[in-house]
Amino acid sequence: MEEPSFPQGRAPHFAFFRMNSRKKFNLRLRSGKLVLGERTLVMGVLNITPDSFFDGGKFYAEEQAMEHAVEMERAGADLIDVGAESTRPGSQKISGEAELRRVLPVLGGLRRLLKIPISIDTQKAEVAEASLDAGAEIINDISGLKNDPRIAEVAARRRAPLVLMHMRGEPRTMQNGPFAREVMRDVIEGLRKSVILARKAGVPKSMIILDPGIGFGKSFRQNYELLQKLPQLARLGYPLLVGTSRKGFLGASLARDGKPAPPQERIWGTAATVTASILNGGHIVRVHDVSEMVQVARVADCLLDPKRKLKNETRRYLRAGCQRYVPSV
Repeated sequence: MEEPSFPQGRAPHFAFFRMNSRKKFNLRLRSGKLVLGERTLVMGVLNITPDSFFDGGKFYAEEQAMEHAVEMERAGADLIDVGAESTRPGSQKISGEAELRRVLPVLGGLRRLLKIPISIDTQKAEVAEASLDAGAEIINDISGLKNDPRIAEVAARRRAPLVLMHMRGEPRTMQNGPFAREVMRDVIEGLRKSVILARKAGVPKSMIILDPGIGFGKSFRQNYELLQKLPQLARLGYPLLVGTSRKGFLGASLARDGKPAPPQERIWGTAATVTASILNGGHIVRVHDVSEMVQVARVADCLLDPKRKLKNETRRYLRAGCQRYVPSV
């Protein structure tokens, strides 16, 4: 093979990807302390709905929902996010009473079965309050307090961590546009407003997590831009949760013969975006496929901090008596 040649006096230029450091945070829960940033935490999605975009109806029955949550914990989930109202594009709102009828029996069972924390995905203060009573420890509000600002009061009074997500519009119409001209500016400005509401209600800064809202009122291109520019969002000084799992922008990128790939064929696209989220500073990744994404997160964490694996191997080496230990390949 012929050796590559370069013009005299000119060296080749190589561009290297720069890893982003990830700040550590301590989150106080009723059950104990949750450390964010030491490694990536995997949040398993449990949709108790008949109409969610990927798994709607699969875990609608109480017994099926609890079995799936236990399976996700065994697969390595660090948290379970329980939602009883679909927020897929075009979805319709349901009442608080209907949401509670779906979620409360499941939360009651999960409190007995799970050892990991439970998050309640809701936009309603009354659902958040009742869910905390039933065993949830974290509130995840996809509206960023736009739908019901009283959620911040519940979080403050109950000393529950609060996830604030950015959403442009509402689920029923959010993908109809118009989309923001400068998406990261729109996300940062929107989340700053959400944070101000939460702080005024008495939620400590140390109990707030931010989510850029991938797929919620953004164009397909803008979702990728947000993932690329996550370090800008991290500069606000809060831990980041990112949810890309099997979403529509991945289907568009993986289209065949002019048809988007269905949600069932988006797992590898999800893996790529989960990796990008971690390398750009994400602390928690929200996923449907826990077993697979736990592996993705472990490898991405080693890319973020190559010394991590060496430290683990060294500890195993010492425990095994040095000479008898053969490092894993």
